[in-house]
Amino acid sequence: MSEEKKEYILAVDSGTTATKVALYDLDGNVVATTTREYQLITPRPLWVEVEIETLWNEFVNGTREVLSKSKIDPRQVIAIGISAQGETFVPISKEGIPLRRAIVWLDSRAEEEAEILDKEFNDGRSYKVTGQVKLVPTWPAVKIFWLKRHERDVFDKAFKYLLVEDYLIWKMTGEFVAEGSLLCSTCYWNIVTRKWWDEMLNFLGLKEEQLPEIRESGEPVGRLGKDAAEQLGLTTDVVVATGGLDQACGTIGVGNVRPGIFTENIGAALAICAIQERLTFDPKRRMPVHYFVKPNTYMFHTFTTGGMALRWFRDNFCNEEVNIAKLLDMSSYALIDKEVEKISPGSDGLVMLPHLQGAMAPEANPNAKGVFFGITLGHTRAHFARSIMEAIACAIMRNIEVLEDLNVKVREIRALGGGARSRIWNQIIADVTQRPVITTNHDEDAACMGAAMLAGKAVGVYKDIEEAANRVVQVRERFDPNEKNFKIYQNLYRKYVKLYESLLELFEMK
Repeated sequence: MSEEKKEYILAVDSGTTATKVALYDLDGNVVATTTREYQLITPRPLWVEVEIETLWNEFVNGTREVLSKSKIDPRQVIAIGISAQGETFVPISKEGIPLRRAIVWLDSRAEEEAEILDKEFNDGRSYKVTGQVKLVPTWPAVKIFWLKRHERDVFDKAFKYLLVEDYLIWKMTGEFVAEGSLLCSTCYWNIVTRKWWDEMLNFLGLKEEQLPEIRESGEPVGRLGKDAAEQLGLTTDVVVATGGLDQACGTIGVGNVRPGIFTENIGAALAICAIQERLTFDPKRRMPVHYFVKPNTYMFHTFTTGGMALRWFRDNFCNEEVNIAKLLDMSSYALIDKEVEKISPGSDGLVMLPHLQGAMAPEANPNAKGVFFGITLGHTRAHFARSIMEAIACAIMRNIEVLEDLNVKVREIRALGGGARSRIWNQIIADVTQRPVITTNHDEDAACMGAAMLAGKAVGVYKDIEEAANRVVQVRERFDPNEKNFKIYQNLYRKYVKLYESLLELFEMK
């Protein structure tokens, strides 16, 4: 096939502090990528906002940049896929004007509203309807309730409430469309019926007309409008597809498209995903459940402190590595890895709890704190670094145990995110969990790749996401568990669990 006739898919991952745009050929090869960062706005304590137009503008700029880098004819781009952060939303007027800045998922201003809603729906209804274990300030339903109580003029004027993916789709096509993987954590969408949750809408005073039409992921919405096409530097023949939650897109982007595979994404947070083919709730309400980007499929998905713990350690205790890395033009984490490799498994008895920002699932304890236990005169800085990696591996094991208690089998682990670059960390996770850890050709651009797979499905390039994964995802490296380390890590894991349980009373003390 000649270069002129080749076709390409554009994908955007609209994240919390950056937008990544990638251009792929139909075999999943990266043609060009760019990442454009932006600043969040924090006008008051607990408030986190962003100008929604900033996300659109950086998508536009990123698209033009990858088109320039790739030197392809824009007419060769056939579809656009979207991966987006969850929960961040914006109210717009009938004229399509944002009525205020978008409220970012990190924002926790609505603490009082969360308490009111949690009391109103605290009989278990919310979990059985939304899949979310608790009504917290993160969720859009809670923040819309805050708008109703504190910005009534905005609440009264709101024509539509749009999540980030919904907004980008509307900007490109003029259509108001949403999909289930992002709607679960709004807490006004019913994961069982896959319709809006009337009881919550009535309590909030929302009408269904103020929300988008619900579709499945990987469906065509429409073609690029003229204005959007001109801004992006593309043609009006490009099909815009429904995409998915960034973690769901990342999951399929590394080939996790069927039950039995567990995805761990070590970025600032540790995010985990496991697919289930039928809707299953956790009777103990430890594990949130989401709709997945594959029709009639669900995923257990949660997150907790991840790579941020190692970054905190690097920033505060590894100035030497940071300075050397700058001189050598390499990653400071690669230097830390080399030191960690010299330390024996188990860190010579040093055990860490990684809960620097509280503990999410399965502990769900906002009062939990980070702890180093068992320090002796023999421990070095490298011991502390390794103990952090081992702690994150233990956190992964905790979630696997919960999943298997729910009859969700985990045969292998797919790694993505920044942590996947660390070979020693991958090996530690394999040894602690006693399961193979696999990295792929898309572990660093997994969310964009997943969005591109969904867009390819929407235009018929791939029959389904299984076919897409078989075509575009390749195993890069496999880390098999080392049996010599099983006993050491079984003992470490028991200490990890016991340490947390022993400190529960102290965590509650002010």
